[in-house]
Amino acid sequence: MDDTELVKRAQRGNKQAVGKLYDRHQPHIYRFVWSRVQHQQTAEDMTGEIFIRMVKNLPHYQDGGTPFRAWLYRIARNLLTDYFRQSARQIPLDEVENLMESTESLDTVVQHKITVSSVTEALAKIDPEQREVVVMRFLVGLPIKEVAISLNKTVPAVKSLQHRGLQALRAALQQKATS
Repeated sequence: MDDTELVKRAQRGNKQAVGKLYDRHQPHIYRFVWSRVQHQQTAEDMTGEIFIRMVKNLPHYQDGGTPFRAWLYRIARNLLTDYFRQSARQIPLDEVENLMESTESLDTVVQHKITVSSVTEALAKIDPEQREVVVMRFLVGLPIKEVAISLNKTVPAVKSLQHRGLQALRAALQQKATS
């Protein structure tokens, strides 16, 4: 069953449809939020809040050309904006190991942490709009059209931001590797 049908059922009060929407989108929303706050507990709390807002605002949602998933990412972006305005800081990367399976070797855990740290530092150095597009496209895995809708931009504008963002990310990673 697609999102459109699930949303219609959820709007009519079907709790199972709400649960299916949550199950379908929660992992991606969590990854998106975690990529921005880089703190497991904060990401979990914010993800929960996003879905509370989804349920609260679901009666007002109308498809009108905006896919449900893009609407959900707008809620996430708004909550993240509020969070960073209130905190005026970013939480350091300190819980990557909690996201990894305990069966991995210490070498693998350390290498993963170094890689995540390098990419996180490089992402912090690129333009915020470019960073958001890169995260939504490659960490979350959204199609370009949904990223465009979520960011209120045209598809060509998102493609341009993605291209420039990847170039800037590559340059930042190369600079880090040579320093």
